[in-house]
Amino acid sequence: MPDDAGTSSAAVSPPPQDHGLKRSLTGRQLSMMGLGGAIGTGLFLGSSLAISAAGPATVIAYVVCALIALVIGWALAEMTSVHPAAGSFGSIARHYLGPLAGFVIRWTYWTIQVIAIGGEVIAAGIYVRFWWPELPLWLPVVAFSLLLLAANALSVGVFGRLEYWFSTIKITAIGVFVLLGCAYVFLGLPGHPAVGTSNLSGHGGLLPHGMSGLATAFVFVIFSYIGTEIIAVTAAESENPVRDIPRAARRMVVRLALFYVLAMAVVVTVVPWTRTAKGGDVTASPFVQLFDVAGIPAAAGVMNFVVLTAALSSANANTYLATRMIHSLAVDRHAPRLFARVSARGVPHRALAVSGIGLGAAALLSVHSEDTAYILLFGISVFGALVVWILILATHLAFRRHRTRHALPASPARLRGAPFTTVTAALILAAILVSTLFIEGLDDSWKAGLPFFAVLVVVYRFGARRYETAGALPDSTLPEGSVPAARAPGELADEPDHSR
Repeated sequence: MPDDAGTSSAAVSPPPQDHGLKRSLTGRQLSMMGLGGAIGTGLFLGSSLAISAAGPATVIAYVVCALIALVIGWALAEMTSVHPAAGSFGSIARHYLGPLAGFVIRWTYWTIQVIAIGGEVIAAGIYVRFWWPELPLWLPVVAFSLLLLAANALSVGVFGRLEYWFSTIKITAIGVFVLLGCAYVFLGLPGHPAVGTSNLSGHGGLLPHGMSGLATAFVFVIFSYIGTEIIAVTAAESENPVRDIPRAARRMVVRLALFYVLAMAVVVTVVPWTRTAKGGDVTASPFVQLFDVAGIPAAAGVMNFVVLTAALSSANANTYLATRMIHSLAVDRHAPRLFARVSARGVPHRALAVSGIGLGAAALLSVHSEDTAYILLFGISVFGALVVWILILATHLAFRRHRTRHALPASPARLRGAPFTTVTAALILAAILVSTLFIEGLDDSWKAGLPFFAVLVVVYRFGARRYETAGALPDSTLPEGSVPAARAPGELADEPDHSR
């Protein structure tokens, strides 16, 4: 079946509104939102963890993980351009893997996003204290929390514009960094001769800690790409999801990979990896070191502003993701129905309020330093993020198999090389998940993650299961009015589809 063949005229026109959500996000905003959701403080500061494990070979880990993210993004684009519904991959997993899978993937994703919101806001508060060290941490945390809630409560258009400018600042900073770095490596900067590539071979060589170090780096690097799925979640609120989602997903993942790979190549080439691995604060960031060499005034302050913007951008995107995910659960009656209600502006305010739990937790943690419970929740997010990606790929396999078996029209955007590419990416993610058992600090993620999933299964079996007959997803590749009928409880995705 050709990659872009078989689509009907319905595939080029936007589907109707989905449960009151407004279609206000443009293709340009979608691309920037995807970059903003994925580029967080990990690139600027957290990359030191990967570099300390793998040295210059960290670049290899970023390349491989970029390919995995490309598979994820393209698979999501293929599925959401056919089913541009609220809940995105959660609703699609429910349709093709069954109600339990849809229930687990959406509640897991909501949980990890809520945790991420709190972490990013606390980070933003710490960055503000770079300028005003005596400022109580809770003050900027509360201020930023109110800002994020307001931006997400006004309308999806306001959210999209704010995220667009947040992302623009981050991308500009990365672009300047890469250009300065390349100039420093090959040409030199005023007063500083070209550094060359000696740092790639010195200090223990390309793989100072061997293949085990590279394997450890994969665990940290893969989380740099978590967030690329935001474009799929916007399907119910984009102006033309069938046209814009595939285009934005491809562009976003390719640009993200270029930014990450080039930035990391510059970092390990310009600064010896042994020095970068000892970093941890803004003033020790390799970005700041390069800006200092380039003679940019107040380099540390400039970089602090950039990482502050990165934290707020990620928190903004995560707030959006968490809100839409629990709204989707409520639509399918797997969460209280009150979370499915939307305002006149098309914003699910109640879903936003409950997703603000992470902001409330951040405010409390900024006053009380007791954070053992938060560390436990972080273990769930580490475990859950990888499980969600694996389930997305499993959904894509079922999606492809079902459409091929029943001769349904092809998606406007097909992942090339599938199912081989899908299976390969899933196996690599599974290996990374298993490797967390052997990494100090992450080995407890299974102790938190497995009980969490067990609780979800029990809750589903004894509560939410009775609502598993929610309606089937619309199919944008079929003529208008020929929406597939809802499946009966327990019916497999491979059962004959009589909607045609």
